[in-house]
Amino acid sequence: MSRPAPTRQDHLRFCEIEGWRVVRASTGRRSTHHETYEIELLDGRILRTRISRPPDRTGYGAALWSHILRDQLQVSPEEFWHCLRTSGPPARSAAPTPQDAIPTDLAYLLKHRVGLTDEQLAAMTRQTAIERAQQYWTTGR
Repeated sequence: MSRPAPTRQDHLRFCEIEGWRVVRASTGRRSTHHETYEIELLDGRILRTRISRPPDRTGYGAALWSHILRDQLQVSPEEFWHCLRTSGPPARSAAPTPQDAIPTDLAYLLKHRVGLTDEQLAAMTRQTAIERAQQYWTTGR
């Protein structure tokens, strides 16, 4: 599939769609040469990327663009262009929440107050965990 040459404007639009934020200089001002953006991913990693100012239709060379995708944005070319085409963030931004996950507070209660092991918690469904907590609250055991 043939894609257009990536531009600084495309780079900026990707960052805006995914929710990257501008990193200010220590003086609180914006840079006049490059604009730095960062995002914290759900797994705790923090990514940073720089876009030369102004973010216009100036294109990137193949080697530089490969570096930006791989090391700064950490997406494939397909993910990048899909994001721009659909105006939706890449899949890494939306971690699926398991439908039957036990809430953290409930898991903490079951482990530290009721005395269940990690293995017992892992084997429970959400409904079973709720019932076990209700049993603890009504009987004290």
